[in-house]
Amino acid sequence: MEILANQAVDIVRKEAALRTENRELRTRLLINSRTDVAIAAGADGVHLRSDDVAVSVVRSIWTEANSNSRSSPRITTTPLVAVSCHAAADVFRAESDRADFVVFAPVFEKNDAPEVRPAGLAALREACLAKIPVLALGGVTLQNAASCLEARAAGIAGIRLFQENKIEDVVRALRLQQ
Repeated sequence: MEILANQAVDIVRKEAALRTENRELRTRLLINSRTDVAIAAGADGVHLRSDDVAVSVVRSIWTEANSNSRSSPRITTTPLVAVSCHAAADVFRAESDRADFVVFAPVFEKNDAPEVRPAGLAALREACLAKIPVLALGGVTLQNAASCLEARAAGIAGIRLFQENKIEDVVRALRLQQ
């Protein structure tokens, strides 16, 4: 896993440097649920599961790693920490725990997991009252993505959305709907 993470970090850093020097526009890599791998690989942060360690634990481990490895330029000084959330209460907890952003899911019914109950747009709208960015995930399609943004989501995350469509088409469709 660490080898793959190292390769991904190298690719993201190389491509991001080619595209822009603007820190706000650069691509960042978060490792799912493995703070140790994220640190070892020099990733930009970690994406925590809803039942994972606390955000404060990640930040503490990251600070410790930074102070112990003065010679490693790969470790990001301040990590991005995202948290998966399934209810508005989870989002507000992540906000108070000082997460950088949350991924709220599933908003819509997922074809490959019909037994998982979607939260719906009303729950997304409530979650978006938090003062941290909320990304909508789960069953997002070209047809319903705009409704996530109308619910005040900071953005959308997608797996099927990007697998089944050209990224340029998704971006164009979302820009037209805004």
